[in-house]
Amino acid sequence: MRIGSGVRVTVPASTANLGSGFDSLGLALGLYDEVEVRVAPVGEIRVRVEGQGAGRVPTDERHLVVRAVLSALSSCGVTGLGLDLVCRNRIPHARGLGSSAAAAVAGVAAGFALADRELDDGVLQLAAEFEGHADNAAASVYGGIVIAWQDGKDYQAIRLEPHEELAPLVFVPDTESETKTTRGLLPEQVPLSDAAFAAGRSALAVYALTTDPWLLLPGTADRLHQEYRRPAFPATMALVDSLRGAGIPAMVSGAGPTVIAFPRGGHLPDEADLSGFTPMALPIDQGGVVVEPIGGSDEPV
Repeated sequence: MRIGSGVRVTVPASTANLGSGFDSLGLALGLYDEVEVRVAPVGEIRVRVEGQGAGRVPTDERHLVVRAVLSALSSCGVTGLGLDLVCRNRIPHARGLGSSAAAAVAGVAAGFALADRELDDGVLQLAAEFEGHADNAAASVYGGIVIAWQDGKDYQAIRLEPHEELAPLVFVPDTESETKTTRGLLPEQVPLSDAAFAAGRSALAVYALTTDPWLLLPGTADRLHQEYRRPAFPATMALVDSLRGAGIPAMVSGAGPTVIAFPRGGHLPDEADLSGFTPMALPIDQGGVVVEPIGGSDEPV
């Protein structure tokens, strides 16, 4: 087997749930992490992190991108390589914008490319295994809108074309929130009426996101997760309540605490209180993860 000496991976941020589509709906956003992965001498792991997470995340074999690269290489029958990584992170960490999913996708895509394997649906499978759900990972892999689901141990997703009028705004707070913490606030069972509500509204959300954005406000109404998580980020939920009260489709992005909204024409009401939040207008990413070669000639393995 011959393996490429290096690759550059560009991977988009994502938002998940989109209100009613808990663990099933995702949307890729035009904010990108860039990872360069080069083959290093056997046994060496070198990681340099720039931007988000610098000085806070591991810079050895515990780094998520490293673990994802090695997992992908192993699945391709390649072991024993050293790695030299440069991670240029722009996606905020622990804010509900899919930073960990993006890292897993970047690492798996890099591993496949280094092993000269096409970026097939195996990228989603391996990346989602790191997450335990596929909505964020699928958005980062495929771009656009995704519907993700799980059959046994198999993660799957389909990509849908977003409506051309969708103009996402995200409101990123200074505070962080860990998915494992906020997920722990969710009940194991919900009332049948709430489950029925979620089924109808998530179906409506798909229609609204792809065909008729005027229906986004009812389509993104939620009874499954946001209210249960209110104690973890009261300011986030207060902003969601305020925007929705003004007729703007707004919801918690992923596990929070970022808020994502789809104001018609990108306009917010003058009375919107954004204290503690940084607004960002982000386009929808259409293409998903991108891999390109870097470095010199191939090295035999």
